[in-house]
Amino acid sequence: MAPAEAAASAEGASRRWAVLDRLRAAADASDFVPFDRFMEIALYDPAVGYYAAPRSPLGPGGDFYTAAHVTPLFAQAVARRIRSVRSDLGSSERFRIAELGPGDGTLAAGVLAALAADPAGYEYVVVERSEARAEEAMARARKDRGEIPVRRLEWLGEEGPFTGVVLANEFLDAQPARRLRWDGTEWVELGVEIGRDGLAPSERGLARSVPGAPLPPVDEPGTVFEFSPAAEGTVREIGDHLEHGAALLLDYGAEQTELVRGRPRGTLAAFRGHRVVEDPWGDPGGSDLSVFVNFTRIRAAAQASGLTELAYRSQAEALGAWGFPQLLEDAVRAAGSAEAQVRLRLAAKNLLFGFENFRVLELGAGAPAST
Repeated sequence: MAPAEAAASAEGASRRWAVLDRLRAAADASDFVPFDRFMEIALYDPAVGYYAAPRSPLGPGGDFYTAAHVTPLFAQAVARRIRSVRSDLGSSERFRIAELGPGDGTLAAGVLAALAADPAGYEYVVVERSEARAEEAMARARKDRGEIPVRRLEWLGEEGPFTGVVLANEFLDAQPARRLRWDGTEWVELGVEIGRDGLAPSERGLARSVPGAPLPPVDEPGTVFEFSPAAEGTVREIGDHLEHGAALLLDYGAEQTELVRGRPRGTLAAFRGHRVVEDPWGDPGGSDLSVFVNFTRIRAAAQASGLTELAYRSQAEALGAWGFPQLLEDAVRAAGSAEAQVRLRLAAKNLLFGFENFRVLELGAGAPAST
């Protein structure tokens, strides 16, 4: 083994043992950790979590990419929607764009570049608790920001109520989720059991209540039901602090009935190097973890928080409403060659048809906004 490979292997082993130590501290007397707690530690622990690592998880050299990496036209369409929200409010006062989980800053940079020609009153806030991810996002976002100030908050409500847009692109799916299984008689809690050498999937009796909407009726034994109290809490935080404006939540997910019937074994996925990891428990802290967003519960949380549902549709439909077709045609006309035109159209096709499981939920606060 080459020295660099040996060093990387030793570093990975050290990190895995550190994550296991964190999980042992969180386990109950039977060495069981509920899945949402496992996901919280594996992804967000400030010392050993996946998103705390210096290495970026996004882009060609990372583990996954988002719509913003497919084509800059995605960010331009989002910027158009942001402008329309501000126009509907009819105010020239400070207008905050608060992006939750900004990743590597690609979306922020694209939105800021699109707004740079008319920057008055805007501010861009990256809401990120990981120091490594915040630094990466801020560095990229500040390159083309023009006169728009860019700064960081650790939490959305850190400075109280504000007017603007909350932007969350592929954020909710990575929030810690609970996973329950119907055993034919009752629901049981899924999680992991910590052994001497590692982790294994396990389950226990349901010891915690499920707040909010009731659990769905299920007939088939073995059906897995997933939901994220953390994601629902994020929506409540938006309702508490977004005084006027809109929230744009873009993510892969579906309605609860569709998830239970169409994906009865659940939607948990782990990714590393742009490939699915067959064993989500095998490398805690070393791979991305995500669960489809339960939009039924997210929409119910929004309603309970006093937010108005402006639109709920596929991502392709939302982009159509936000002017993506016109942006594409303008870019094609401005392209310098036939080859560049083909690349633009192929990227657009990937964006519109390669993200078929993505939904966009638009929520309004204060004065109504158009869609």
